[in-house]
Amino acid sequence: MPKLAEAASPDPAGPVERIGRIAELIEASGDHNEALGRLSPQVVDKLHEQRLFRMLLPRAYGGEEIDLVTWFRALEALGKLDASTAWCVCQINGCAMTSAAADPVVARTIWGDRRAALSWGPFVKARAVETDGGHLLSGEWTLSSGSRHATWIGLMAPVFDRAGVPVPLPDGAHMRVFLVPSTAVEWIDNWTVMGLNATNSGGFKVDSLLVPQGYSIYMQQPRSSDLVGPLYRFPLNSLFALGFSGLMLGVARVMLDTVIALASDKKPWMARLALQENHLVQYQIGEAEARLRSARSNVETTAQRVWQAVVVSGDLTIAQRMDIRMATTFGLHEAKAVADVAWDIAGASAIFKSSPLERRMRDVRTITQHVQGRRTHLQEVGAWLLGLEPNLRYA
Repeated sequence: MPKLAEAASPDPAGPVERIGRIAELIEASGDHNEALGRLSPQVVDKLHEQRLFRMLLPRAYGGEEIDLVTWFRALEALGKLDASTAWCVCQINGCAMTSAAADPVVARTIWGDRRAALSWGPFVKARAVETDGGHLLSGEWTLSSGSRHATWIGLMAPVFDRAGVPVPLPDGAHMRVFLVPSTAVEWIDNWTVMGLNATNSGGFKVDSLLVPQGYSIYMQQPRSSDLVGPLYRFPLNSLFALGFSGLMLGVARVMLDTVIALASDKKPWMARLALQENHLVQYQIGEAEARLRSARSNVETTAQRVWQAVVVSGDLTIAQRMDIRMATTFGLHEAKAVADVAWDIAGASAIFKSSPLERRMRDVRTITQHVQGRRTHLQEVGAWLLGLEPNLRYA
C-alpha cells in the first residue's frame, strides 16, 4: 500500500498566506496558461508544493480539512490572480472532499501520493455493468476541470446487473462515481471555449474498462462515513458554491480596481470630461463598490454563521443549506454585475488582449454558464421560503 501523506503540514501558514507566496507566479502565468490550454507545469508544481489541492481532503488522508470561511477566502484570493487556476483548485478539492465516502483502503491508495488529484465531469453516455470482481465501464465524459493535472479520474455512470437490469441507488444517493487511474482513460481534445481556457475541462472515454470492487463512491447527503468532522456534514454543492462564488468575487474585485485606476488617467476620445470627472462614472463606481462589498460580506458571514452552528450541533439543517445557496448564487451574480460595470466604463481600453480586463471578462461570462451560476437556484430558495418542498439537488 502506498505510504500515506503526512496528516498535517509542518507549515503553520494557512492557505491564503501560502497562496500569497506564489501569487506573483500565478498571476504572471495567466496568459501562458491560456496559450498552453492548461495550467503550466510550474503552476501545478507550486500548487502541490503549497498543498492547495488538499484543502478539503480529510486529515486522515493527509489533507487539511479546512473550515468554510478559509475555503471561501482561499478561492477569492486565487480568483484575483487567475480564474482558470482557481477553478482547477476548486474542482480538484471538491472531488477530494468525497474521499470521506470512499473505502479507507481505497482513499489511502489514491491520496497516499503527495501529488494525488482527482477530477471528474458529467457523462455524455455511460454504463457500468456488474461483473466478477467489479464493474465494466464504458462511456464518454466531459467538463472535467483540471483533469489533465489529475492522477485519478471519476467516471459517473448508472449501474446495470449482468442481465442488463438497472441497479437502484441507495436512498439519498443521486449518482455513483467509479475511480480509475488517469492513465486508464483516453483523452478527447474538445475544450475549445470562450473563457476558462486553461482549465482544459475537456472529455475522455473508456471502453469495457474493469474497475475493481471498492473503487467507487456514492454521491449522497448525508454521507455514510466514519469521518465525523464538521466539514463532511456539508454536501459537495455547498462547497462548490462557496468556492466558485469566492472565485467570481475575486475576479470582480480585480476588474473594479483596474477600472478605478484607469479612470484616474483616461479621457475618452472626443469626450468633454475625463472618466474621473464624469458624474455617471462616479455613480457607477460607488454603486459597484457597494454591491461588491455587500455581496462578499453576505457570503462570508453566512459561511461563518453556518459553520459555527454545525460545529456546535453536529448537524446541518435545510435552512442552513438554503442560506448558503442563496448567498452564493446572489454573490456570484452581483460579482457579474460589477464586472459588467467595469467593462462598460473601460470602453475600448478593455477589448485588447493586453488589457487585464479582456481575459477576465471572458472568464466571467463562462463562469456564469456553469451550473453554480444558474439564477434558478434563487427561485428554488424562494419556493422553499414560501413553504414548498425544498429542492436540495443543488443546495
